Amino acid sequence: MGGGIRAEVRVTALVDAQRVAHSRSPILTGKEVTVRAARRGLIVVVVFGVLIVGSVTAWVRFHRTIQVPGCTVTASPDPSSGTPAVFTLTPQQADNAATIAAVGGRLGMPAHAVTVALATALQESKLRNLPGGDRDSLGLFQQRPSQGWGSSAQILDPVYAATAFYTRLSAQPGWAQLSVTEAAQLVQRSAAPLAYAQWESEARAAASALTGQSSAALSCHSVTVGAPSTDLVAIAESELGTAVLSGPHPTAQGWAMGTWLVAHAARVGVDQVTFDGRTWTAVSGAWSQPGVADGVLSLHRSTGSPSAGPQ
Repeated sequence: MGGGIRAEVRVTALVDAQRVAHSRSPILTGKEVTVRAARRGLIVVVVFGVLIVGSVTAWVRFHRTIQVPGCTVTASPDPSSGTPAVFTLTPQQADNAATIAAVGGRLGMPAHAVTVALATALQESKLRNLPGGDRDSLGLFQQRPSQGWGSSAQILDPVYAATAFYTRLSAQPGWAQLSVTEAAQLVQRSAAPLAYAQWESEARAAASALTGQSSAALSCHSVTVGAPSTDLVAIAESELGTAVLSGPHPTAQGWAMGTWLVAHAARVGVDQVTFDGRTWTAVSGAWSQPGVADGVLSLHRSTGSPSAGPQ
């Protein structure tokens, strides 16, 4: 009997304690419940926002370290602002632009003709060697076999296509005195004759760089240079008309060759070019500051293992 009484007393005491605790808990009104729920919701939103900001920041930092391969062409500074315009090209576009400019130089065409050719290719194909187009149009200039430009295979050869363009351009009376868009239209006979004008600034800057009128004006970055896919001697003879690259050159010719090598770097396996005291490397992706001007061109061929700028 004594044990049963003690157990009953303990149960009664426990129940009383729970009642007291329950009576001390605050009874929340509907408004207070709403406020507390809103606070919890705000906390969740803030935490979620912090996570989003952190994720975006991490993504930006990650992608800043991975640079997309590309090339830039820097124009002469604007007389009024003193700020140079900068145009961007893909490595493929720069490669094709270098071919067009080199062929023009080999044929003895002036820089104005190179500007016309580049503006035309920018309008017609965005400087891409397209396998098709409107009707039977093909290639960089969207030339048509049915209009006497050559066979499909010939037109898709950038050297042939550029040569054909310059040949027709030079046959037009007074073309050298015409504007870029007027001269281009004489050759192309486009349904949009004024469309070439929109590319004049970019084409002129690229022509100036690739003909050597502007020094170190074209550079390519984050370009992977490994074993060459094209023989340097063969492509130099085909485009430039000479395979004698290294050594002393007049300033314009040296910069034309040096810039041509940079634009073709991935294809010919060149990871370093130096001319007149300035050096471009595939690792830096830029031309160094001027050094001793000696008028000498030199290059370094890749050993086969890929080299590139910061990834």
